[in-house]
Amino acid sequence: MRLAEIKFDLPEVTLPANVIGLLAQAHRLITTLEKESQPALAAFVPSDFELVYRALVSIQARRLATGRRFIEWGSGLGVVTCLAEWVGFDAVGIEVEPRLVNMAETLAADHRVDVEFVCGSFVPRGAELLLDRLVDVAWLSPHGPDGYSELELDPDDFDVVFAYPWPGEEQVVFDLFADYAAVGALLLTYHGQDGMRLQRKVRG
Repeated sequence: MRLAEIKFDLPEVTLPANVIGLLAQAHRLITTLEKESQPALAAFVPSDFELVYRALVSIQARRLATGRRFIEWGSGLGVVTCLAEWVGFDAVGIEVEPRLVNMAETLAADHRVDVEFVCGSFVPRGAELLLDRLVDVAWLSPHGPDGYSELELDPDDFDVVFAYPWPGEEQVVFDLFADYAAVGALLLTYHGQDGMRLQRKVRG
């Protein structure tokens, strides 16, 4: 199996009022977390939510996904999961940090977004060897509850996966997706100043 790059445009979109409200509250929460600087949350770095929203809109407009199931690996405050639900996906998130899960659930409830978050690892059982090349990467931890068991789903049940890998972690995330996602599934990743990438798992 391999990952095939998909070239896609990010359309300029006018953010709906519900998205503007969600992002405003999310940014307030992020500011609070940054001021606290808790070591347990040191691995939490938000992506560019507006850019991700535009990418999700493009995926839906072009009907690139094979189905509606969406998962956010390392969902943090759950913003991307909420945005995915709003553009038409059945969205869930897995996050290893309990406090972030609680904050994500509150954020979603405040904005009446019907999504599910579970506390655990998104690294599939048996994939621990792929992480040997990394050191002290909290969000890629295989420890803790199996997030997929909590969801009663498997890694290959999802049509779209979103992740924000840090520099040096990209290949591990790509390998996890290539080994465990369904053929035809999409991997959407955010890469800071380098923007978004979209890849599809294909045979060959």
